Amino acid sequence: MFFAHQVLRPVAAAQLEPPVRLRLWAGVFGRFFPWVWAAVVLLLVTGQAIVAQVGGNGVVPKHVHVMAGIGYLMAAIFVYLYFVPYRRFVRSVQAEAWPTAGEGLVVIRRLVGTNLTLGLLNIVLVFVLPVLM
Repeated sequence: MFFAHQVLRPVAAAQLEPPVRLRLWAGVFGRFFPWVWAAVVLLLVTGQAIVAQVGGNGVVPKHVHVMAGIGYLMAAIFVYLYFVPYRRFVRSVQAEAWPTAGEGLVVIRRLVGTNLTLGLLNIVLVFVLPVLM
């Protein structure tokens, strides 16, 4: 999502009229979100499997719980994003309700930005938390 959020979005906003830009985003999300679903399921299942392999939640270090909690929060944000603002956005684009679609895109962008920040934070925590805890 980094590419879409930091690279594609500013270029699309500068060069495309709202109807074209909003249709582009509907297409991008429509192709990208199935991959996100697969990644969410894969990460949650394999993460829990690894925890189980090493002896369960009572055995893993505290930093693993912190990072897993962030991962579950990210998954919850995505589930909400997909079923509420994204669905509303798609309906608005299909109805050519451009102002409403634009508002929906802002909500999606903020949620994607939040998840992107949480994901980057989790990467940093991989290295920092074991030292601190």
